[in-house]
Amino acid sequence: MNLKDCYNVEDFRKLAKRKLPAPIFHYIDGGSDDESTLKRNTDSFNKCDLVPNVLTDVSNVDLSTNVFGQKIDFPLFLSPCSMHRLYHHEGELGSAKAAEKLGTIFSMSTMATTSIEEVGNLTNGPKLFQLYIHKDKGLTDNLIERCQKAKFNALCLTVDTVVAGNRERDHRTGFSTPPKLTLGSLLSFAFHPKWSLNYLLRKKFELSNLIHMTQKGSSIEKSVMGYINEQFDPSMNWKDAEYCVKKWKGPFALKGVMSIEDAKRAIDIGASAIMISNHGGRQLDGSRSPFDQLAEIVDAVGGKIEIILDGGVRRGTHVLKALAIGATACSFGKGYLYALGAGGQKGIEIVLEKMKSEIKRDMILMGCKSVKDLNKSKIKFRKNL
Repeated sequence: MNLKDCYNVEDFRKLAKRKLPAPIFHYIDGGSDDESTLKRNTDSFNKCDLVPNVLTDVSNVDLSTNVFGQKIDFPLFLSPCSMHRLYHHEGELGSAKAAEKLGTIFSMSTMATTSIEEVGNLTNGPKLFQLYIHKDKGLTDNLIERCQKAKFNALCLTVDTVVAGNRERDHRTGFSTPPKLTLGSLLSFAFHPKWSLNYLLRKKFELSNLIHMTQKGSSIEKSVMGYINEQFDPSMNWKDAEYCVKKWKGPFALKGVMSIEDAKRAIDIGASAIMISNHGGRQLDGSRSPFDQLAEIVDAVGGKIEIILDGGVRRGTHVLKALAIGATACSFGKGYLYALGAGGQKGIEIVLEKMKSEIKRDMILMGCKSVKDLNKSKIKFRKNL
């Protein structure tokens, strides 16, 4: 199996599983506790059906939309995810170049393995940077100011990770950075020599945006979960979020909003967008899926703030369903990380091309000339589910 055999996200997942050592693959693939929320994130899209119109002229279909003050070629972009070089040696640079080539947004994590400056110098495509609030408050100012100098277009603040979720798969596989060598993981690394040699022989692995600000960013002696619990500020509150919005002075999203109350408060502090997200099912297991929360949040704040659906997106029809309910756009993380692990930049280009083609084909079959034609008349929820 190789990239040419990958027709959908699940195919990229299977190829990534073959190419990556088990601890690395399962870090992408897993969720917290029983992983019930992880599974529900995608399953929730099956609760409703699209209702097409026929005999409409769909010879010219416009997939473009505007989000974070940027026009993108289709309404799906890369959600911020940490440590891309752990999955492929091209890392965030490959991800950013793939997003630029396909005309969509690249999102960069605070915990990236490439620096803000490297990405800023690499691409003119639209870029979103994702903040975490550390206990060291100077980190926040430093990251925002560097993003301003590097000409990032927007910022988002992740608000659902003041403590790490209980990711039991990582405990079982011994996932950490650097990798913890149990008997099982040692065998897995041995059977994946290409990945292991890339990890050992290429540029030293580091959290590039933090290395000059915190010793933990350079040594990375603990697991990711340990880093979160030691370094992230559990006292983070709405005043901290408002401070970030005002300091940035541009398009700003809160990522991890799941309630109507929080969506309304996001507007009050001046945020321009919310990302409805449960961190890919990696934090509070048993929480609602983003898609299940979308309709009531749209009803409460739609038209007042941009709404991005983040979580569980695997198909073009998932994007259409979210937009029909009222989302501005969608983002996905696991979907492109599988592709990154399967084939680097080329893998992400292919998965984005596949998703764009699905969205276009599905819109034609829906009788929709543009994303503006997607509205609640185009979707129907099934009863007695």
